[in-house]
Amino acid sequence: MGKRVGMLDEVRGIAYIAMIIYHAYYDIAFVYCHDLPNAVDMFMRVLQPLIAGTFIVIAGISSNYSQNNFRRGVEYFFCAMLLTFVTAVFMPSEIILFGVLHFYAIAAMIYGFIGKFTERIPAIIGTVLFALLYAVTLNIPRGYIGFDGLFTAPMPDILYGHYWLYPLGFPSGTFYSADYFPLIPYFFLFMAGASLGVWFKSGRAAKGFYMSRFGGLSFIGRHGLLIYMLHQPVLMLVLDLFHKFTGQATVFL
Repeated sequence: MGKRVGMLDEVRGIAYIAMIIYHAYYDIAFVYCHDLPNAVDMFMRVLQPLIAGTFIVIAGISSNYSQNNFRRGVEYFFCAMLLTFVTAVFMPSEIILFGVLHFYAIAAMIYGFIGKFTERIPAIIGTVLFALLYAVTLNIPRGYIGFDGLFTAPMPDILYGHYWLYPLGFPSGTFYSADYFPLIPYFFLFMAGASLGVWFKSGRAAKGFYMSRFGGLSFIGRHGLLIYMLHQPVLMLVLDLFHKFTGQATVFL
């Protein structure tokens, strides 16, 4: 077992805080339908993919340190399905069918089978290769492959004609998920992180990466699943109570 990368826990902690801020913005703007300044909207539109990308890369790195990625993926899958059930029952307009938690669950299970083989790829080659694959497949859920402004090619329409292909990255016209992170392209980003994790695990990174300087951030980073599952119900409760006490329309109360 390689040395734990303390800085990654701290970065993940920052990402969780940013996620809570983003979801508070999303709830205020889209669930409670309040108008917010354009600058806030623009900032959040930039922040959201940065948060998600950080989580996925760190999840890939961390897969090198898990004793059983498949079992971890199964645990996350049950949590993801609970999230789907709760959103379907209580907020059907914001149902999450294949969000980042669903993605990570499946990615971890897949890595549980292939990790021992992909770990043999030199770290720098694997990181660059998978990052390029992520970049070139980024727009597959939108119907095409390639780099915007450089070259693009449409994907076959038949791939998007079957509703059940959405986990792979081929959503049909009737598919909707409030949070959507399909295997293509995001599994390649996960694998770029996993390749980078091989380098971290070898102990060849600078010593500063393995140090933990901010205990609070590290704590948040190490307890991410609990925070992920609880933060949105807490946000909704706080916002609903605020709206109730101020005489505005509520969602649940």
